Amino acid sequence: MPFFTRARVTGGLVAVVIGAAAAVPAFGQAASSGVRAAPARPRFDSTGVGDTSMFAPLNLPPGNEFRSGSGAPGPRYWQQRADYDLKATLDTTGKALRGEMTIRYTNNSPDTLHFLWFQVEQNAFKSNSLNSYVFPAESRFGARNFEGGDVIDRFEEVTANGKGARRALKLRNEGTVMKADLAEPLAPGHTATIAAAWHFNIPEHGADRMGREGPLYELAQWYPRLSVYDDLRGWNTEPYLGQGEFYLEYGDYTLDVTVPAGYIVAATGTLQNSHDVLTATQISRLAQAGKSDNVVHIVTQEELKTGAARPRKTGTMTWRFAAKNVRDVVFAASPEYLWDASSYKGSLAQAFYRPSAIEPWKDAADMSRMSIQEYSERWFQYPWPQITAVEGPISGMEYPMVAMEAKSADKYDLYNVVTHEIGHMWFPMIVGSNERMHMWQDEGFNTFINTFSEARRYPEKGDQMARAAQERSLVTQYMEHNVDEPLEVNPDRINPQLLGENAYVKTSVALQQLRQEILGPEAFDDAFRMYVQRWAFKHPSPTDFLRTMEDVSGRRLDWYFREWYLQNPHFDQAIDSVVTAQHGDTLLVGVLYANHARGIEPIRARFTFSDGSTQDYNYPAEVWSTNTTMYAREYAFVGKKLAKIQLDPESRLVDVDRSNNTWPATGGKVTP
Repeated sequence: MPFFTRARVTGGLVAVVIGAAAAVPAFGQAASSGVRAAPARPRFDSTGVGDTSMFAPLNLPPGNEFRSGSGAPGPRYWQQRADYDLKATLDTTGKALRGEMTIRYTNNSPDTLHFLWFQVEQNAFKSNSLNSYVFPAESRFGARNFEGGDVIDRFEEVTANGKGARRALKLRNEGTVMKADLAEPLAPGHTATIAAAWHFNIPEHGADRMGREGPLYELAQWYPRLSVYDDLRGWNTEPYLGQGEFYLEYGDYTLDVTVPAGYIVAATGTLQNSHDVLTATQISRLAQAGKSDNVVHIVTQEELKTGAARPRKTGTMTWRFAAKNVRDVVFAASPEYLWDASSYKGSLAQAFYRPSAIEPWKDAADMSRMSIQEYSERWFQYPWPQITAVEGPISGMEYPMVAMEAKSADKYDLYNVVTHEIGHMWFPMIVGSNERMHMWQDEGFNTFINTFSEARRYPEKGDQMARAAQERSLVTQYMEHNVDEPLEVNPDRINPQLLGENAYVKTSVALQQLRQEILGPEAFDDAFRMYVQRWAFKHPSPTDFLRTMEDVSGRRLDWYFREWYLQNPHFDQAIDSVVTAQHGDTLLVGVLYANHARGIEPIRARFTFSDGSTQDYNYPAEVWSTNTTMYAREYAFVGKKLAKIQLDPESRLVDVDRSNNTWPATGGKVTP
């Protein structure tokens, strides 16, 4: 006979549980125990009030022809394209860079454009920049009192009359963005060609995104880059302040880097003129590395000492690179670079580092290889011909095919940074989200996939679940002290002291909860892979992510998205009341589970009996949908004596007060 029916016969155990806290007499022969006083619950007139619970449907924009209701790109989805031919000349004496470029900008939108917006991010290092007002000079994203900024030498449109005539464009600077009025309107389906030249002084500390150290240079944000024009907001013109990163169009690039002959250059793309800049031995080694799982030394320490690392030592050399379907190009250059390489499925995995960093950087090429292998096998195949880790003063920064890292204390620390920056090849280099508005969609997703990579390489430091538990513990501590912030906050507005916990770790915890506790690994992985596949080389919004996860998993996740990304609730489940009754050889148990915070989670309950045996009960988060504060269940155990009930015994959930998770109560505060 079903227990529910038996319970009704004995007087309705669930009703007893709910009534016990209000001192309602228990049924017949039932003996109640462990009943806590019910917390005072506010009463209000809810007449006319809409659904304000965590489970209320989100007010999302309806699907349309550009972005479907399923979370996939719509049948008429479009995005712009920007192809660049770039030339950079590095002046190591003057510590400056001079650049030239030709851009072909294709208007795939349905709109006629009369002007373009460019990102000119070196202007963050000008006096009286917005950056200087927001971040203290000596802070991570401060300008360090360096006077810099882009100086535009020419900015012209090549007219489409077939004769290649050029017209100077009217420019207007708005800090780190610049408006360029087109000489001719750019109709849908047409392409504008822009030719420009500029120069700037290179900051030593480029807001921890680029810079220099001695003769070593790491150059990023170094050319005027077209802002994104999309179907969601038109031109995206958020200023560059430092914390918020980048949002860029995809295209094909050529890059010429002219440096002193003694320099070695690493860059986005593949080297096109190896015979001009490498020795025959280095070319042979590079070919060997392209077919090897093991690390090959392309430039050795001995060659640096003897001078044999370079074909010649005087004058300048121009290194030529090419890259397809990327959103940016950067480069690093030093006369002291050692160069290692191996390969994974045809993609070179490289490391460039100075002899002073040989420990632990001698493993960096293999770390790069393992990183792209892990993310390729688990989520989406790495699409580009190479990945490069470069050592220098930048503590950790990602660009297409290039990851910048500092020396690091040991192999564990180095791998955590290397695999994090290389993980960014997936988010946002492949999945091109808007980092300047939705930092969690970039940093948080990447932090989540890093836990798998870190556990794979160094399992002695903890498996993936152990690493996730460490992150969950950190987020719980922030919640306990009420210092956490919502995720859906513009990154430049996040408290810098909370940046790591918020955009990185909290998002990773949210995804881990979704994978392990809500959807299950199979459904989550299926949906997450589909999100990457659908939006590879495109521009997804947060809504596209949510809808794809729902579409593929088969679960409605409004409540999950609201509590983890849009709002900032905390989590505190409790055992409110327990009553027991003996019915022959059967122990009847009624439990009233309570939710003392706004956040909703699944229920994981473990019953322990006097003989040491246990029974686990897991309930999905949706059981709270009709009452977000109380949930009652009945149980029957034949020949058992109950010793303990515990919520979340393995600490797999976020919970700001675990003192109320156990019956009988073990002491400690009870959250009202």
